[in-house]
Amino acid sequence: MATAFTHAFSAVAIGAIAFPSMPKRALFAGAVLAAAPDVDVVTFKLGIKYEDALGHRGATHSLLFALIVGVAIAAIWFRSDRARMRSAALYFSIALASHGVLDALTNGGLGVGFFIPFHDARYFFPWQPIEVSPISPRRFIDGRAWPVLASEFVVVWIPLGFAWIGALIARRRR
Repeated sequence: MATAFTHAFSAVAIGAIAFPSMPKRALFAGAVLAAAPDVDVVTFKLGIKYEDALGHRGATHSLLFALIVGVAIAAIWFRSDRARMRSAALYFSIALASHGVLDALTNGGLGVGFFIPFHDARYFFPWQPIEVSPISPRRFIDGRAWPVLASEFVVVWIPLGFAWIGALIARRRR
């Protein structure tokens, strides 16, 4: 998996680039949502296997989950503002879906269940430049942090940072 830091940063950057009028609190919510699919690690304690549909990188990483949760949260949060509700639903769904996209760019694990519950197969992208982050915080802190964060910085933070800056410059010129 990618780190929670990178999941959150990606969602905020995507929101700032593609949804410039999105309120800051909604961008923060997108950051939380982008990291949220990894709550599925609690399934290990429940005896659910990694490779099961409800296991790690399974249902909570699916596109259907992203759509349902994104729309539901936007509908609750922006129920009195239909126009903002639609853009927030799209943003929240993209923020959630970005989690699986980043995880499919990592070089470890069993892949991402993008199409669960319709299809249980797990997927990686052909290009996997991101070092997989260990699930255990202790293993992350005990030495895996720097290679993981360095790969995320090069592959995600720098390109999204430049895109964000470019979007800001373009908006100011208008």
